[in-house]
Amino acid sequence: MIYHPGMPRIIPLILALLLPLAGHAQEQTFAEWLEELRAEALALGFSAETLTALDGIAPLERVLELDGSQPEFVQTFTRYIELRVTPNQIARGQALLREHAALLGDVQARYGIQPHYLVAFWAIESNFGSATGGFSVLEALATLAYDPRRAEFFREQLLTALQIIDDGHIPAERMTGSWAGAMGQLQFLPTVFRNYAVDGDGDNRADIWNSLPDVFYSAANFISQSGWRGDERWGREVLLPEDFDYSLVGTRNLKPLAEWREMGLRTVAGEPIPVADMRAAVALPAGAAGPAFLTYNNFRVTMLYNPSVFYAITVGYLADRFAGAPAIAHMPVNETALSRVQVEELQELLNGRGFDSGEPDGRVGSRTRAAIRGYQSEQGLIPDGHASMELLDRLRD
Repeated sequence: MIYHPGMPRIIPLILALLLPLAGHAQEQTFAEWLEELRAEALALGFSAETLTALDGIAPLERVLELDGSQPEFVQTFTRYIELRVTPNQIARGQALLREHAALLGDVQARYGIQPHYLVAFWAIESNFGSATGGFSVLEALATLAYDPRRAEFFREQLLTALQIIDDGHIPAERMTGSWAGAMGQLQFLPTVFRNYAVDGDGDNRADIWNSLPDVFYSAANFISQSGWRGDERWGREVLLPEDFDYSLVGTRNLKPLAEWREMGLRTVAGEPIPVADMRAAVALPAGAAGPAFLTYNNFRVTMLYNPSVFYAITVGYLADRFAGAPAIAHMPVNETALSRVQVEELQELLNGRGFDSGEPDGRVGSRTRAAIRGYQSEQGLIPDGHASMELLDRLRD
Protein backbone atom coordinates (compact mmCIF):
# COMPACT_ATOMS: atom_id res chain seq x y z
CA MET A 1 0.00 0.00 0.00
CA ILE A 2 1.32 3.45 -0.83
CA TYR A 3 2.19 5.37 2.29
CA HIS A 4 0.61 8.76 2.76
CA PRO A 5 1.22 11.04 5.76
CA GLY A 6 -1.49 10.39 8.31
CA MET A 7 -2.54 7.00 7.02
CA PRO A 8 -2.78 4.18 9.57
CA ARG A 9 0.46 2.66 10.69
CA ILE A 10 1.00 0.11 13.46
CA ILE A 11 -0.95 1.53 16.39
CA PRO A 12 0.38 1.25 19.93
CA LEU A 13 -1.44 -1.28 22.05
CA ILE A 14 -2.79 1.45 24.30
CA LEU A 15 -4.77 2.93 21.41
CA ALA A 16 -6.18 -0.47 20.60
CA LEU A 17 -7.29 -0.80 24.21
CA LEU A 18 -8.84 2.66 24.15
CA LEU A 19 -10.57 2.11 20.83
CA PRO A 20 -14.01 1.48 22.36
CA LEU A 21 -13.69 4.80 24.18
CA ALA A 22 -13.08 6.64 20.92
CA GLY A 23 -16.63 5.96 19.78
CA HIS A 24 -18.02 7.52 22.97
CA ALA A 25 -16.07 10.71 22.22
CA GLN A 26 -18.06 11.15 18.97
CA GLU A 27 -20.86 13.62 19.75
CA GLN A 28 -22.86 12.93 16.58
CA THR A 29 -24.59 9.73 15.67
CA PHE A 30 -23.32 8.12 12.50
CA ALA A 31 -26.54 9.08 10.69
CA GLU A 32 -26.11 12.73 11.72
CA TRP A 33 -22.47 12.69 10.71
CA LEU A 34 -23.31 11.13 7.34
CA GLU A 35 -25.94 13.76 6.56
CA GLU A 36 -23.41 16.49 7.33
CA LEU A 37 -20.93 14.82 4.99
CA ARG A 38 -23.60 14.50 2.29
CA ALA A 39 -24.33 18.24 2.56
CA GLU A 40 -20.62 19.02 2.23
CA ALA A 41 -20.37 16.80 -0.84
CA LEU A 42 -23.36 18.50 -2.44
CA ALA A 43 -21.76 21.88 -1.78
CA LEU A 44 -18.62 20.62 -3.50
CA GLY A 45 -20.67 19.92 -6.60
CA PHE A 46 -21.04 16.14 -6.51
CA SER A 47 -24.12 14.86 -8.30
CA ALA A 48 -27.13 13.63 -6.37
CA GLU A 49 -26.79 10.33 -8.23
CA THR A 50 -23.25 9.86 -6.94
CA LEU A 51 -24.34 10.59 -3.40
CA THR A 52 -26.92 7.80 -3.48
CA ALA A 53 -23.85 5.60 -2.92
CA LEU A 54 -23.97 6.81 0.70
CA ASP A 55 -27.48 5.48 1.20
CA GLY A 56 -27.63 2.70 3.74
CA ILE A 57 -23.93 2.56 4.60
CA ALA A 58 -23.01 1.87 8.21
CA PRO A 59 -19.82 1.62 10.28
CA LEU A 60 -18.02 -1.68 9.76
CA GLU A 61 -17.01 -3.28 13.04
CA ARG A 62 -14.43 -5.42 11.24
CA VAL A 63 -12.65 -2.29 10.01
CA LEU A 64 -12.32 -1.02 13.57
CA GLU A 65 -11.06 -4.43 14.69
CA LEU A 66 -8.38 -4.46 12.00
CA ASP A 67 -7.47 -0.83 12.67
CA GLY A 68 -6.89 -1.57 16.34
CA SER A 69 -5.40 -5.03 16.07
CA GLN A 70 -1.87 -5.80 17.17
CA PRO A 71 -0.14 -8.88 15.74
CA GLU A 72 1.09 -11.18 18.48
CA PHE A 73 4.49 -11.66 16.91
CA VAL A 74 6.80 -9.37 14.98
CA GLN A 75 7.32 -11.09 11.65
CA THR A 76 10.91 -12.02 10.94
CA PHE A 77 12.68 -11.09 7.73
CA THR A 78 12.97 -14.76 6.85
CA ARG A 79 9.24 -15.33 7.21
CA TYR A 80 8.38 -12.11 5.36
CA ILE A 81 10.48 -13.16 2.37
CA GLU A 82 9.31 -16.78 2.41
CA LEU A 83 5.67 -15.75 2.18
CA ARG A 84 6.21 -13.42 -0.79
CA VAL A 85 9.08 -14.80 -2.86
CA THR A 86 8.24 -18.39 -3.72
CA PRO A 87 9.09 -20.55 -6.75
CA ASN A 88 5.46 -20.25 -7.85
CA GLN A 89 5.46 -16.45 -7.56
CA ILE A 90 8.72 -16.21 -9.49
CA ALA A 91 7.40 -18.46 -12.26
CA ARG A 92 4.10 -16.56 -12.43
CA GLY A 93 5.87 -13.23 -12.61
CA GLN A 94 8.16 -14.41 -15.39
CA ALA A 95 5.17 -15.76 -17.35
CA LEU A 96 3.26 -12.49 -16.90
CA LEU A 97 6.28 -10.49 -17.99
CA ARG A 98 6.27 -12.47 -21.24
CA GLU A 99 2.49 -12.25 -21.65
CA HIS A 100 2.38 -8.48 -21.17
CA ALA A 101 5.75 -7.63 -22.73
CA ALA A 102 4.34 -5.23 -25.32
CA LEU A 103 2.27 -3.26 -22.78
CA LEU A 104 5.09 -3.16 -20.25
CA GLY A 105 7.47 -2.03 -22.97
CA ASP A 106 5.17 0.87 -23.82
CA VAL A 107 4.98 1.82 -20.14
CA GLN A 108 8.77 1.68 -19.84
CA ALA A 109 9.18 3.88 -22.91
CA ARG A 110 6.93 6.52 -21.35
CA TYR A 111 7.99 6.37 -17.69
CA GLY A 112 11.36 4.62 -17.60
CA ILE A 113 10.26 1.91 -15.14
CA GLN A 114 11.84 -1.47 -15.88
CA PRO A 115 9.10 -4.11 -16.41
CA HIS A 116 10.42 -6.61 -13.85
CA TYR A 117 10.21 -3.99 -11.11
CA LEU A 118 6.70 -2.95 -12.09
CA VAL A 119 5.52 -6.56 -12.01
CA ALA A 120 7.20 -7.01 -8.61
CA PHE A 121 5.14 -4.12 -7.18
CA TRP A 122 2.03 -5.69 -8.72
CA ALA A 123 2.87 -9.05 -7.15
CA ILE A 124 3.51 -7.72 -3.65
CA GLU A 125 0.59 -5.28 -3.59
CA SER A 126 -2.19 -7.57 -4.82
CA ASN A 127 -0.75 -10.97 -5.82
CA PHE A 128 -0.88 -9.99 -9.50
CA GLY A 129 -4.35 -8.50 -9.08
CA SER A 130 -6.00 -11.45 -7.35
CA ALA A 131 -6.09 -10.02 -3.80
CA THR A 132 -7.32 -6.44 -3.87
CA GLY A 133 -9.45 -6.49 -0.72
CA GLY A 134 -13.14 -7.18 -0.37
CA PHE A 135 -14.30 -4.15 1.60
CA SER A 136 -16.54 -1.42 0.22
CA VAL A 137 -14.12 1.50 0.04
CA LEU A 138 -16.90 3.95 0.88
CA GLU A 139 -18.01 2.02 3.96
CA ALA A 140 -14.44 1.43 5.16
CA LEU A 141 -13.51 5.09 4.76
CA ALA A 142 -16.77 6.28 6.33
CA THR A 143 -16.08 4.04 9.33
CA LEU A 144 -12.60 5.51 9.77
CA ALA A 145 -13.69 9.09 9.04
CA TYR A 146 -16.43 8.86 11.69
CA ASP A 147 -13.88 7.68 14.26
CA PRO A 148 -12.50 10.91 15.80
CA ARG A 149 -8.86 9.79 15.95
CA ARG A 150 -7.97 10.46 12.30
CA ALA A 151 -11.24 11.93 11.13
CA GLU A 152 -9.80 14.74 9.02
CA PHE A 153 -7.48 12.48 7.03
CA PHE A 154 -10.11 9.85 6.28
CA ARG A 155 -12.80 12.44 5.56
CA GLU A 156 -10.56 13.76 2.77
CA GLN A 157 -10.08 10.20 1.50
CA LEU A 158 -13.83 9.59 1.54
CA LEU A 159 -14.66 12.81 -0.31
CA THR A 160 -11.96 12.01 -2.84
CA ALA A 161 -13.42 8.52 -3.32
CA LEU A 162 -16.78 10.13 -4.04
CA GLN A 163 -15.08 12.42 -6.57
CA ILE A 164 -13.59 9.37 -8.31
CA ILE A 165 -17.08 7.88 -8.60
CA ASP A 166 -18.52 11.23 -9.73
CA ASP A 167 -15.88 11.48 -12.44
CA GLY A 168 -16.97 8.11 -13.81
CA HIS A 169 -13.84 6.09 -13.15
CA ILE A 170 -15.62 3.27 -11.27
CA PRO A 171 -19.20 2.63 -10.08
CA ALA A 172 -19.61 2.77 -6.32
CA GLU A 173 -20.57 -0.89 -6.04
CA ARG A 174 -17.32 -1.92 -7.75
CA MET A 175 -15.08 0.37 -5.67
CA THR A 176 -13.58 -2.28 -3.41
CA GLY A 177 -10.35 -2.31 -1.48
CA SER A 178 -8.66 -2.91 1.84
CA TRP A 179 -10.05 -2.12 5.29
CA ALA A 180 -8.07 1.15 5.19
CA GLY A 181 -9.48 2.22 1.82
CA ALA A 182 -6.53 1.21 -0.38
CA MET A 183 -7.95 0.45 -3.79
CA GLY A 184 -7.48 -1.85 -6.72
CA GLN A 185 -4.54 -3.86 -8.00
CA LEU A 186 -2.17 -1.08 -6.88
CA GLN A 187 -3.68 -0.44 -3.45
CA PHE A 188 -3.86 3.31 -4.08
CA LEU A 189 -5.52 5.50 -1.48
CA PRO A 190 -8.08 7.83 -3.09
CA THR A 191 -5.84 10.91 -2.86
CA VAL A 192 -2.99 8.96 -4.48
CA PHE A 193 -5.40 7.90 -7.23
CA ARG A 194 -6.38 11.54 -7.69
CA ASN A 195 -2.77 12.62 -8.08
CA TYR A 196 -1.29 9.74 -10.10
CA ALA A 197 -3.91 7.50 -11.74
CA VAL A 198 -3.66 7.35 -15.54
CA ASP A 199 -6.03 6.25 -18.29
CA GLY A 200 -3.80 3.77 -20.06
CA ASP A 201 -6.33 2.20 -22.42
CA GLY A 202 -7.92 5.38 -23.81
CA ASP A 203 -11.47 4.95 -22.48
CA ASN A 204 -11.38 8.20 -20.45
CA ARG A 205 -11.39 6.30 -17.15
CA ALA A 206 -8.58 5.22 -14.84
CA ASP A 207 -9.70 1.75 -13.79
CA ILE A 208 -7.00 0.38 -11.48
CA TRP A 209 -9.32 -2.49 -10.55
CA ASN A 210 -9.78 -4.14 -13.95
CA SER A 211 -7.70 -2.52 -16.71
CA LEU A 212 -4.06 -3.65 -16.84
CA PRO A 213 -3.02 -0.67 -18.99
CA ASP A 214 -4.49 1.62 -16.34
CA VAL A 215 -2.85 -0.43 -13.56
CA PHE A 216 0.63 -0.34 -15.08
CA TYR A 217 0.52 3.24 -16.37
CA SER A 218 -0.75 4.51 -13.00
CA ALA A 219 1.85 2.62 -10.98
CA ALA A 220 4.63 3.73 -13.30
CA ASN A 221 3.44 7.34 -13.13
CA PHE A 222 3.56 7.32 -9.34
CA ILE A 223 6.95 5.57 -9.18
CA SER A 224 8.43 7.83 -11.86
CA GLN A 225 7.23 11.04 -10.22
CA SER A 226 8.64 9.77 -6.93
CA GLY A 227 12.14 9.82 -8.40
CA TRP A 228 12.76 6.37 -9.88
CA ARG A 229 15.87 6.03 -12.04
CA GLY A 230 15.30 3.67 -14.93
CA ASP A 231 18.99 3.01 -15.52
CA GLU A 232 19.70 1.86 -11.95
CA ARG A 233 18.93 -1.19 -9.86
CA TRP A 234 17.45 -1.11 -6.35
CA GLY A 235 20.51 -2.44 -4.54
CA ARG A 236 22.52 -5.62 -4.06
CA GLU A 237 23.50 -8.11 -1.41
CA VAL A 238 27.03 -7.49 -0.13
CA LEU A 239 29.58 -8.81 2.34
CA LEU A 240 30.69 -6.51 5.15
CA PRO A 241 34.30 -6.38 6.38
CA GLU A 242 35.07 -7.81 9.83
CA ASP A 243 35.83 -4.34 11.20
CA PHE A 244 32.64 -2.76 9.81
CA ASP A 245 31.23 0.14 11.83
CA TYR A 246 27.63 -0.92 12.47
CA SER A 247 26.64 2.60 13.47
CA LEU A 248 26.64 3.31 9.72
CA VAL A 249 23.67 1.03 9.09
CA GLY A 250 20.44 2.75 8.10
CA THR A 251 18.74 4.54 5.23
CA ARG A 252 19.92 7.95 6.42
CA ASN A 253 23.62 7.06 6.20
CA LEU A 254 24.09 7.63 2.48
CA LYS A 255 27.63 7.47 1.15
CA PRO A 256 29.17 7.31 -2.33
CA LEU A 257 29.79 3.78 -3.58
CA ALA A 258 33.50 4.56 -3.76
CA GLU A 259 33.51 5.24 -0.01
CA TRP A 260 31.77 1.95 0.77
CA ARG A 261 34.28 0.17 -1.43
CA GLU A 262 37.17 1.79 0.44
CA MET A 263 35.68 0.46 3.68
CA GLY A 264 35.99 -3.07 2.29
CA LEU A 265 32.46 -3.95 1.21
CA ARG A 266 32.42 -6.78 -1.34
CA THR A 267 29.96 -8.55 -3.57
CA VAL A 268 28.68 -11.95 -2.44
CA ALA A 269 31.26 -13.43 -4.84
CA GLY A 270 33.99 -11.74 -2.80
CA GLU A 271 34.89 -9.06 -5.35
CA PRO A 272 35.15 -5.34 -4.54
CA ILE A 273 31.77 -3.71 -5.15
CA PRO A 274 31.39 -1.96 -8.52
CA VAL A 275 31.67 1.81 -8.35
CA ALA A 276 29.39 4.29 -10.11
CA ASP A 277 28.29 7.86 -9.45
CA MET A 278 25.69 6.72 -6.91
CA ARG A 279 25.07 7.00 -3.21
CA ALA A 280 24.00 4.02 -1.12
CA ALA A 281 23.06 2.97 2.40
CA VAL A 282 23.51 -0.34 4.21
CA ALA A 283 20.47 -2.33 5.34
CA LEU A 284 20.60 -5.27 7.77
CA PRO A 285 17.03 -6.60 7.89
CA ALA A 286 17.95 -9.54 10.15
CA GLY A 287 20.93 -8.10 12.01
CA ALA A 288 24.55 -9.08 11.58
CA ALA A 289 23.64 -12.77 11.38
CA GLY A 290 21.60 -12.21 8.23
CA PRO A 291 22.23 -10.71 4.81
CA ALA A 292 23.58 -7.21 4.24
CA PHE A 293 22.40 -5.02 1.38
CA LEU A 294 23.66 -1.87 -0.25
CA THR A 295 20.53 0.07 -1.17
CA TYR A 296 20.33 2.78 -3.81
CA ASN A 297 17.93 5.54 -4.83
CA ASN A 298 15.28 3.19 -6.19
CA PHE A 299 15.12 1.42 -2.83
CA ARG A 300 14.21 4.72 -1.19
CA VAL A 301 11.57 5.34 -3.86
CA THR A 302 10.12 1.89 -3.12
CA MET A 303 9.73 2.89 0.51
CA LEU A 304 7.32 5.64 -0.58
CA TYR A 305 4.98 2.81 -1.51
CA ASN A 306 5.44 1.24 1.92
CA PRO A 307 7.93 2.64 4.47
CA SER A 308 9.24 -0.78 5.45
CA VAL A 309 12.78 -2.03 4.87
CA PHE A 310 11.38 -5.58 4.60
CA TYR A 311 8.93 -4.45 1.91
CA ALA A 312 11.47 -2.50 -0.14
CA ILE A 313 14.02 -5.32 -0.08
CA THR A 314 11.34 -7.84 -1.04
CA VAL A 315 10.15 -5.83 -4.06
CA GLY A 316 13.72 -5.44 -5.31
CA TYR A 317 14.64 -9.04 -4.60
CA LEU A 318 11.53 -10.41 -6.33
CA ALA A 319 12.29 -8.24 -9.37
CA ASP A 320 15.83 -9.64 -9.39
CA ARG A 321 14.48 -13.20 -9.27
CA PHE A 322 12.15 -12.45 -12.19
CA ALA A 323 15.30 -11.45 -14.12
CA GLY A 324 17.08 -14.70 -13.24
CA ALA A 325 19.20 -13.58 -10.28
CA PRO A 326 20.07 -16.15 -7.59
CA ALA A 327 18.53 -16.40 -4.15
CA ILE A 328 19.79 -14.32 -1.24
CA ALA A 329 23.08 -15.94 -0.25
CA HIS A 330 23.11 -15.37 3.50
CA MET A 331 19.62 -15.84 4.86
CA PRO A 332 19.58 -16.30 8.65
CA VAL A 333 19.08 -19.77 10.09
CA ASN A 334 16.35 -20.47 12.66
CA GLU A 335 15.36 -16.82 12.94
CA THR A 336 12.85 -16.53 15.81
CA ALA A 337 10.18 -13.88 16.07
CA LEU A 338 9.79 -11.87 19.26
CA SER A 339 6.28 -11.24 20.49
CA ARG A 340 5.33 -7.71 21.44
CA VAL A 341 5.31 -8.77 25.08
CA GLN A 342 8.86 -10.03 24.68
CA VAL A 343 9.92 -6.77 23.01
CA GLU A 344 8.46 -4.89 25.96
CA GLU A 345 10.44 -7.13 28.30
CA LEU A 346 13.59 -6.47 26.29
CA GLN A 347 12.98 -2.72 26.53
CA GLU A 348 12.41 -2.93 30.27
CA LEU A 349 15.63 -4.91 30.75
CA LEU A 350 17.59 -2.42 28.65
CA ASN A 351 16.19 0.47 30.67
CA GLY A 352 17.08 -1.36 33.87
CA ARG A 353 20.68 -1.65 32.74
CA GLY A 354 20.91 2.05 31.96
CA PHE A 355 20.32 1.89 28.19
CA ASP A 356 17.39 4.17 27.46
CA SER A 357 14.91 2.52 25.10
CA GLY A 358 12.07 4.83 26.08
CA GLU A 359 8.72 3.76 27.49
CA PRO A 360 8.31 0.04 26.76
CA ASP A 361 5.75 -0.28 23.97
CA GLY A 362 6.61 -3.55 22.21
CA ARG A 363 7.87 -1.76 19.10
CA VAL A 364 11.48 -1.73 17.95
CA GLY A 365 12.12 1.85 16.87
CA SER A 366 15.27 3.92 16.52
CA ARG A 367 15.50 4.57 20.27
CA THR A 368 15.32 0.88 21.11
CA ARG A 369 17.89 0.02 18.42
CA ALA A 370 20.23 2.67 19.83
CA ALA A 371 19.81 1.20 23.32
CA ILE A 372 20.54 -2.28 21.95
CA ARG A 373 23.71 -1.02 20.24
CA GLY A 374 24.84 0.56 23.48
CA TYR A 375 24.35 -2.69 25.39
CA GLN A 376 25.99 -4.76 22.64
CA SER A 377 29.03 -2.47 22.58
CA GLU A 378 29.40 -2.70 26.35
CA GLN A 379 29.22 -6.50 26.16
CA GLY A 380 31.70 -6.82 23.29
CA LEU A 381 28.99 -8.01 20.88
CA ILE A 382 28.48 -6.94 17.28
CA PRO A 383 26.55 -3.67 17.71
CA ASP A 384 23.97 -4.23 14.97
CA GLY A 385 21.03 -2.91 17.02
CA HIS A 386 18.97 -6.00 16.18
CA ALA A 387 16.35 -7.26 18.62
CA SER A 388 16.58 -11.05 18.81
CA MET A 389 15.69 -13.91 21.11
CA GLU A 390 19.40 -14.46 21.76
CA LEU A 391 19.71 -10.87 22.93
CA LEU A 392 16.67 -11.18 25.17
CA ASP A 393 18.00 -14.39 26.73
CA ARG A 394 21.33 -12.69 27.42
CA LEU A 395 19.62 -9.75 29.08
CA ARG A 396 17.62 -12.14 31.26
CA ASP A 397 20.77 -13.75 32.68
